[in-house]
Amino acid sequence: MATAAEWLEGARPRTLPTAISPVLAGTAIAISDGGARWGLAVLCLVVALGLVIGVNFANDYSDGIRGSDGEDRVGPLRLVGSGVAEPSRVKAAAFGCFGVSAVAGLVITIITGHWWFIIVGLACILAAWFYTGGPHPYGYAGLGEVFVFVFFGLVAVGGTVYVQTDHVGAAGWVTASLIGFLACAVLVANNLRDIDGDRISGKRTLETRLGAQATRVLYLVLVFLACVGVILAAGMQTWWFLLGLGAVIFLAPTVRAMIDRVTGMSLVPVLRNTGLAELLCAVGFLAGATLDKLL
Repeated sequence: MATAAEWLEGARPRTLPTAISPVLAGTAIAISDGGARWGLAVLCLVVALGLVIGVNFANDYSDGIRGSDGEDRVGPLRLVGSGVAEPSRVKAAAFGCFGVSAVAGLVITIITGHWWFIIVGLACILAAWFYTGGPHPYGYAGLGEVFVFVFFGLVAVGGTVYVQTDHVGAAGWVTASLIGFLACAVLVANNLRDIDGDRISGKRTLETRLGAQATRVLYLVLVFLACVGVILAAGMQTWWFLLGLGAVIFLAPTVRAMIDRVTGMSLVPVLRNTGLAELLCAVGFLAGATLDKLL
């Protein structure tokens, strides 16, 4: 049986900023619009965390039973692929996390009275499962980044704003887009690290289709677009949002690593720092919105 430490590693905590950041950024927009509701924000965070941890376990299960996580895999421990946990237990963990998200989402729906949220929540769970699950996983078809942008950018940030304010303005969608770009950059860094193993296993990610060099260019473009998005959002809402550019502290070394063409395990710090950059950007937005109201 897998140890608690192995289960924690299997949950892939380095990816958790992609769950936390959209909620913080969306709440920042809500604060700026004068309609933050902290109880609902916490529920949104529970939904997001459940989905991200659930999709990590779901990927572990699906890749493991397909044999995509072979001995040549570069990266953190995979529970099924390494044989330390039974596939059924990992699958149960995934759906347990999805269940937590569903319950939190249902509470949000009851509080707000927006019953169409149930359809959105179902779409999120289906997207999380079919990323690598099912007979035709879209993650194997090179569409992972598209769905990450939509669900961990537009839906997550836009949904957080809408739940608290009943509307999403232009600044909200710009913020959702820039958070989506950074979330995509996390996935790009992850798949660039795994590019050789994915080719061997037949996993046709966008990165295996583009090749390593074009993938590095894609990463740089995503980071650039995110920084531009911060400036645009600041111009639309409050210049205090420029605190989101503090993300450059973590992005500078990742950009350098891409320019230097690092590979394999040397990309692990890139993955970690990209996630931290997304989180720091969202914290900057939240701090900026708060300062704008206080000063």
